[in-house]
Amino acid sequence: MKSVLERLKDNLIEVIKIAVIKAKEAGDISFEEIPDFVLEVPRERGHGDFATNIAMLLTRQARMAPRQIAEAIVKQLDKSDLPIVNIEVAGPGFINFYLSAEWLYDVLPEIEDQGAKYGYSSVGNGLKVQVEFVSANPTGLLHMGNARGAALGDSMASLLAAAGFDVQREFYINDAGNQIENFGKSLEARYFQLLGRDVAFPEDGYHGQDIIDTVQGIIDREGNKYLSLDSRLRRELLVKEALNEKLDGIRKSLADFGVKYDVWFSEQTLHDSGAVEQVLNELREKGYIYEHEGALWFKATEFGDEKDEVVVRSNGTPTYFAADIAYHKNKFDRGFQWVINIWGADHHGHVNRLKGAMQALGYDPDKLQVVIMQLVRLFRGGEIVRMSKRSGEFVTLDDLVEEVGKDAARYFFVMRSPDSHLDFDMDLAKSKSNDNPVYYIQYAHARICSIFRQVQESGISVPSARNINPAVLKQAAELELLRKLADFPTEVAEAAVNLEPHRMARYLHELAGIFHSFYNSNRVMIEDKDIRDARLVLVKSVQQVLKTGLALLGLTAPERM
Repeated sequence: MKSVLERLKDNLIEVIKIAVIKAKEAGDISFEEIPDFVLEVPRERGHGDFATNIAMLLTRQARMAPRQIAEAIVKQLDKSDLPIVNIEVAGPGFINFYLSAEWLYDVLPEIEDQGAKYGYSSVGNGLKVQVEFVSANPTGLLHMGNARGAALGDSMASLLAAAGFDVQREFYINDAGNQIENFGKSLEARYFQLLGRDVAFPEDGYHGQDIIDTVQGIIDREGNKYLSLDSRLRRELLVKEALNEKLDGIRKSLADFGVKYDVWFSEQTLHDSGAVEQVLNELREKGYIYEHEGALWFKATEFGDEKDEVVVRSNGTPTYFAADIAYHKNKFDRGFQWVINIWGADHHGHVNRLKGAMQALGYDPDKLQVVIMQLVRLFRGGEIVRMSKRSGEFVTLDDLVEEVGKDAARYFFVMRSPDSHLDFDMDLAKSKSNDNPVYYIQYAHARICSIFRQVQESGISVPSARNINPAVLKQAAELELLRKLADFPTEVAEAAVNLEPHRMARYLHELAGIFHSFYNSNRVMIEDKDIRDARLVLVKSVQQVLKTGLALLGLTAPERM
């Protein structure tokens, strides 16, 4: 079912089209077909509630100045069934519509009827979507980049589901390849060291304290029984135990952050099943693989990449890229119609070659979308928190959640576009002030809960939205709240389709700001029953939208603060 705003826009668009046809029939303008025009909310309030660019788009066909075309259309516009109070031709030929508040009142019963589902839609039409995010190497703890990816991916998945897509969340376990070999060497070196042997630590090893803790745990359970084994078997057994521990830790960290996956997919299974070999054979048969200096290369340059890419090294070992091709083929073969990956900025160069490989295999590369997220800088006390993953010194996701809380962490990670660098101010995230955006939003919800506690204590019953006189809501702040509530379904759909959770974060902050302004200038519990009842329904609607919007970002809506 379409929202109040969508129905209004549909009606306006239909009236505009009829007016354009009438203007042609009257001989005022000439054209072959009506172009695809937009009806949007102007950036400046003084330019009306809606504006259309249709006159400018008709200029070439009509061979007239756009303002003349606009005036001819306006002359034919039928306002009788719409809440239009004025129409103006502005600028180079925009048609601006000014509406009465009448249409806004319909949003209140709509929110009451739909409750927590207000804002949800069928825009996605059940399209099968996979969102793969975090997919950190299971060789250590989750860091800030992983944390941002977790908040972004989970929020995108929630928004897509709310917009009617069939969504699956997936974590790709990188449990094969060089990083696992280095992991095994690191575990073995720490194993020897903790048992009193003087051995060098591998140059490319994992230096974190968590590796030492993991190995100490193995020794506490198993003693020195691995010492007598040959190195290959020892590393294999140490890796197996350590991977299970690390994955359990990753699962718990992400669950504590509010993230739960539908599928955990092992890279190793692609090798064990022969999927990597099969996809390389398929590419070879299609003529996209060639041999050079003992290695096998994929012809990435045929798909616009700067250079070809190795898929099998000269020692016969498949590269990570080869496994990635097999993995993404697997995704499409599972029936996903839109495959979304969230990657760090250091993977930017991998995008084109992977899309090229999908095209070479016969899949539509545009159905693979990679969201690149930029780096996070942590600030504490106005100073950058220095981090080095190589040395093992960094703030973990668990550390961050413990210090600033899940809600603040998640909101801060999604409040900027993924392609923007993010400065995360830990002091601000912990502060209980209006400068802290997540506190500001949650405080709006808590304030509304406080109003309804007063209502309950007073023995007043909150009326149904259909049993109030909405016309008494005519203060500027009241009308602004109604307008913002009407926007919510569109905001959800746009944030979903464009993979922009920051848009929802901004919307909630703006809604909270309008509510705080309303609250500071308009009392709800007043003697005038009509106004009191209408305001109670209004703030109840705001409460519902805040709660739904926060939930879509994985945040809570506290009742007290």
